[in-house]
Amino acid sequence: QAILSSDEQARAARFHFDKDRNHYIVARGVLRTLLGSYLKSEPRSLQFSYNSYGKPALNSATHDAHVRFNLAHSHGLALYAFTRGREVGIDVEYMKTDIDPLALARHSFSPAEQAALRSLPTEDRLQGFYNGWTRKEAYIKARGIGISLGLDRFDVELKPGQPAALLHSREDPREPECWTLIELDPGEGYAGALAVEGHGWSLDCFHWQNG
Repeated sequence: QAILSSDEQARAARFHFDKDRNHYIVARGVLRTLLGSYLKSEPRSLQFSYNSYGKPALNSATHDAHVRFNLAHSHGLALYAFTRGREVGIDVEYMKTDIDPLALARHSFSPAEQAALRSLPTEDRLQGFYNGWTRKEAYIKARGIGISLGLDRFDVELKPGQPAALLHSREDPREPECWTLIELDPGEGYAGALAVEGHGWSLDCFHWQNG
């Protein structure tokens, strides 16, 4: 908590439940620690700016704005992504088993994605749903415009065993050529996805522990 900015500490104080407040403090504290390591800067000194949809970025007036980042957390697990000169989005979800994938998909998936989910064997639909959800979330987070894009305006590959991909965009048919989606394996019971602008990049994964 000591390395958070005053506005971050104020936001933390507004959480009603201790668990939610602590999750926010840890998530932001780890983000600052990791960014500080990459930038060789004191974590407390980092300054962020936010676009009109709330996506954070390093303040270009004081830091190397070519370094981009994104984070996601779910059910006690956090993922962080860092790039240089490429927009990035990441998502992780704990896969609750007491849901109806087809019912949820009707509210958040495109017609093509709903059809793809229905075509799966019943035992694969939970994984298929979370594949689709995390890939869609990672993409809109990378775009930095949130759900204002409209979750039904683009299609992702969600079938288990198929490579993650942005298949179609009704906003701009050229969009699939501009992004790479990757399935992540955060751990048993979780689904994850990464969206990165462009192609020809390599991915390195690390497990971070304080100290």
